[in-house]
Amino acid sequence: MKNLLGGKGANLSEMCKLGIPVPPGFTISTEVSTFYYKNKKQYPKDLEAELLNNLQRVENEMGKTFGNPKNPLLFSVRSGARVSMPGMMDTVLNLGINDKIVEGLAKLTNNPRFAWDSYRRFVQMYGDVVLDLKPINPNDIDPFEEIIEKRKQIRHIELDTELDVEDLKILVSSFKKVIKARTGNDFPEDPMVQLWGAIGAVFNSWMNPRAIKYRNINGISHEWGTAVNVQSMVYGNMGNDSATGVAFTRNPSTGENRFFGEYLINAQGEDVVAGVRTPQPINRTGKKKLDDYSLESLMQEEYIQLKDIRKILEEHYRDMQDIEFTIERKKVWMLQTRRGNRTVAAALRIAVEMHEEGMLTKEEALMRVDPEQLDHLLHPTFDPKATLNVIAKGLPASPGAASGRVVFSAEDAEEKAANGEDVILVRIETSPEDIGGMNAAKGILTSRGGMTSHAAVVARGMGKCCVAGCEEIFVVYSANQFVIGDKSVNEGDWISLNGSTGEVILGKAPTIEPEISGNFNKLMEWADSIKRLEVRTNADTPEDARKALEFGAKGIGLCRTEHMFFEEDRLTAMREMIMADNPLWRRSALAKLLPMQTKDFIGLFEAMDGYPVTIRTLDPPLHEFLPSRIELLVELLDLKLRLKSTTDLKEMNLVLKEIRINEDLLSKAESLNEINPMLGTRGCRLGIMYPELTEMQAKAIFQAACTCKHNGIDVHPEIMVPLITSKEELINQKSIIDRVARETMDRHGIELDYKVGTMIELPRAALMAGDIAEVADFFSFGTNDLTQTTLGLSRDDAGKFLPFYINKGIYKDDPFQKLDQDGVGRLVKIAVDDGRKTKKNIKLGICGEHGGDPRSVEFFHKIGLEYVSCSPYRVPIARLSAAQAVLKERAENKKGNN
Repeated sequence: MKNLLGGKGANLSEMCKLGIPVPPGFTISTEVSTFYYKNKKQYPKDLEAELLNNLQRVENEMGKTFGNPKNPLLFSVRSGARVSMPGMMDTVLNLGINDKIVEGLAKLTNNPRFAWDSYRRFVQMYGDVVLDLKPINPNDIDPFEEIIEKRKQIRHIELDTELDVEDLKILVSSFKKVIKARTGNDFPEDPMVQLWGAIGAVFNSWMNPRAIKYRNINGISHEWGTAVNVQSMVYGNMGNDSATGVAFTRNPSTGENRFFGEYLINAQGEDVVAGVRTPQPINRTGKKKLDDYSLESLMQEEYIQLKDIRKILEEHYRDMQDIEFTIERKKVWMLQTRRGNRTVAAALRIAVEMHEEGMLTKEEALMRVDPEQLDHLLHPTFDPKATLNVIAKGLPASPGAASGRVVFSAEDAEEKAANGEDVILVRIETSPEDIGGMNAAKGILTSRGGMTSHAAVVARGMGKCCVAGCEEIFVVYSANQFVIGDKSVNEGDWISLNGSTGEVILGKAPTIEPEISGNFNKLMEWADSIKRLEVRTNADTPEDARKALEFGAKGIGLCRTEHMFFEEDRLTAMREMIMADNPLWRRSALAKLLPMQTKDFIGLFEAMDGYPVTIRTLDPPLHEFLPSRIELLVELLDLKLRLKSTTDLKEMNLVLKEIRINEDLLSKAESLNEINPMLGTRGCRLGIMYPELTEMQAKAIFQAACTCKHNGIDVHPEIMVPLITSKEELINQKSIIDRVARETMDRHGIELDYKVGTMIELPRAALMAGDIAEVADFFSFGTNDLTQTTLGLSRDDAGKFLPFYINKGIYKDDPFQKLDQDGVGRLVKIAVDDGRKTKKNIKLGICGEHGGDPRSVEFFHKIGLEYVSCSPYRVPIARLSAAQAVLKERAENKKGNN
């Protein structure tokens, strides 16, 4: 019932059903949140009566009364969205306390310090969350924290736990004065007023900037809303027989099947995740200093209870859980369980091992790994042989390797990343307001906080490298630097983070290619045994092709031949061809390119021995191979200035020759200049205007194929003509290709299995697919240009307004990252259906960037494509996505049959 109760509420109810000790409480459903926002922040009429009824039920269960000074019941008020959004929304603890109740609580527990500590925490949290006194800029000083620090200075103490009862009374009084000064109102003493204030604050926090940003980053609907969980307080701050902690049923960084977490004695939950105090490990680790303070050593009975609960939860949910617990005077209470965020390496290991332990089927294990996260697993790590300048060491909170320039604020991280800079976000501790900067940064470094701190949990969920709790560094925001001993690292300096070891490295550390684990290979084998879609790669070089083969590609779906012309010697010949005024001169220049292109294709065919290789004929407009008009004008100005200043005849002649060459290039560049080159003389239009271009490329392809076949290589060339709008354009180009193929095969005495097809990348081509299929052996959908031409968007310019469209909900996603299934997808579906009506066995694939996007891959599976093609590093993503598409389809069919 997560959609109704939110994840937290549903899981609390589930734990109650399992007989796990959970503090009594009730959940206000997500429907109320939806009503609240649709009705100008008003509640349903019957909510108050229902709340009072459930409040009484909790009072009966606990034997305490809300608002009664002699036997008080206090509450926590927490959010609970359908999916976990750690730290993004608000919480209020110890609610229901006031000047009278605090005295009653002190007598009841015989612990005045506990009572006043709870009151101090409540006033501070209520002021921050409900009365909105928390500073907007995370670098600004929290007024309440400032008061606490001043009090500790007066008392010459360092820790909050050293504050005595009198200190806490002074803090409560001071806090209330700040609230009165800032809001103009007294702090509310009525527990019911407090409760409604907290409920409203939680609902309002659904639409706070950090929550909105988190949902945008993670693709979570803004329409879902949040539940509110009102739950009896249990106290981890009642003395040394009480504690609070956060744990994972397995290691969230490595996936090791070992209880993992941290706790604090005499503390409340926010102390653990906020990084204010350094928590201790739950398990013994083998390091004596740590082990002496572990929960396993100091609270053995409670530790055993927690281990038993861990087993029950894992076996019930059949997944790694992230739990929060409180120990109140030796009694264990569970406050939360949810699916734990994990690194991709951990996700792989957990999925595979849970299958091997009999908890999951292979199909279920495949669905437990997010395909997008695989990208983080396949990229380079730091070279272990390199000499690294390690300047500090913190906790290995989220593995990986990251290098970047130091920034100290989330805003700077976002701004610099948007300008293409790699940055490392350095904070004393992160807060939910930093979510945008954390997402933009390559890695995160904090001086405070543990393995379950905000920075660690969010970084793991994002797949970001993170080093947390690096106490050796002293962050000075005002100076934009951090200090380690006598060293200082300033904003803009390069550092590297090793999230697997916790090392902080000065400078940009060298990297090596990753080693693929056995768990990765197992999961990919399972995916391949289930998926229907084949996965090819977009590759222009043998190196890219070999890398894609390592990742499981079954051919090349797109080779962009124009990328082969930009090397210096080839560019000279290409420019010579462009400058030629007649076909004979053009053929002469192209003859220089022919052996180079042939060699290129031999390399690709050899790398892809046995697999198809789809080669696109020249696509971009010719002016892209010439210097820009501005470059040429600047060069001409420099040359003319040189000519004026020289008196040497030999140098004068050389300069004059260069001037003539550049003037000719400028004249040609101006003649080729187009107002809208994307829709100008490019693609098949080049081959129709200059048939010798298509002829040269076809010769190179078939000469390479014949040579390779003669040498025992199994070749399957597929020649793809780009940017067609009609059958006639394809007939024109195919006739050249077929003629050259026949001539080349006859000359070599070799028969080749080849295909000639086209890219469907213009709306008219999609609509005319039935006609075009009469001529084409295959279609490959170029969804990049099809998106541009269908939506009327320039990929290069849309970045100026697309973020506004997405933030305002006009577009749900960036259509260049996730296929616009309603518009562009509809055109693809029309082309698929019409193409197959004409030619039942026509081969259908896609080679745009969407070929590596999981949601788009699922769509391509549904409409019946045979393959997707994507960049080498996204091949595993596509393989897993293709398998998950089959499993989702099976589940839908099963649901439909039932």
